[in-house]
Amino acid sequence: MKQIDINSDMGEGFGIYRVGDDAAMLDIATTANLACGYHAGDPSIMTAICRTAKIKGVAVGAHPGYPDLWGFGRRNMPFTKDETMALLAYQIGACDAIARSVGYQMTHVKTHGAVGHVIANDPEMAEAFALTVRRINPELRIAVMSCTLLEDAVVAAGLPILRELYADRAYLDDGRLMPRNRAGAVIHDAEDSARRAVAMLEAGGIITESGKILPVAADSICIHGDTPGALDMARAVKARVIEAGWKVRPYTAA
Repeated sequence: MKQIDINSDMGEGFGIYRVGDDAAMLDIATTANLACGYHAGDPSIMTAICRTAKIKGVAVGAHPGYPDLWGFGRRNMPFTKDETMALLAYQIGACDAIARSVGYQMTHVKTHGAVGHVIANDPEMAEAFALTVRRINPELRIAVMSCTLLEDAVVAAGLPILRELYADRAYLDDGRLMPRNRAGAVIHDAEDSARRAVAMLEAGGIITESGKILPVAADSICIHGDTPGALDMARAVKARVIEAGWKVRPYTAA
C-alpha cells in the first residue's frame, strides 16, 4: 500500500504563551518538528511534547532556528557559517537530550524559517549543515524541500533524507516556496489544502503556480502548526489522503 507521513512544526510557544494546539495536532500528525528554544519553545514544552509523542507513536525531530523570539525566526541574521552551525548543533543536542530524558529518540532535523532558507539555497551552508548533522548522528534524517541545494548536499553526504510537500503553501515554478508576502502564498482553506496534497501525491511531484509538475518522491506532507486553521487543515488532509488510498504513518515505519 502507498504510504505517506504528515509532519507539523510544534512546541512553538514560550513560557505561558502558546502557538497552535500541540496536544490536538499530536492526534493527527505522525511526525513532530520540535522548536528548540531559539525561535520558540522551551524545555518544559519540549519535554511535554516528547512525552506525549512517545505515547502516541509520533516521530520527533529537532526544528532549530535563529535566536529570534521577537521575529519568530523568520528574519535573516548575519551569523557566519561557523556560528550558524554551532547554534544549530546546540539546538539539535537539546532536542536529543530532552527526547532521551523521557525514554524516546529523535529521528530527524528540519530547519526553521530564515535559517532554513539560507541553508537550502547557499551551497556552502548546505554542505556545512549536512556535514554537521552527519558528525552529530549519521542516522538522523534531514528534512528537505526538493529542488534545493540542501537536497543535493544531503545526498552527497550520504545521509538519509526526508522529502516534503507543503499542503498549506504555494510553489514558484522553480520549486521554491512562494514568499509569504505574496497573495496566495499561504493557503488557509482546509479543503483546498487537502485537494492540493492529494493532487501532488497522485502527480508524483510539486504542482507550481503555473500548473507545472516538478517530480518529487515525497516522504511527508507538512502542515504548519502556526497557520490559522491548522487543525482543520491537518484533519482534512489526512482524511482525503486516506480516501485516496494512502496509508498515513510515521516515516520511521517505512
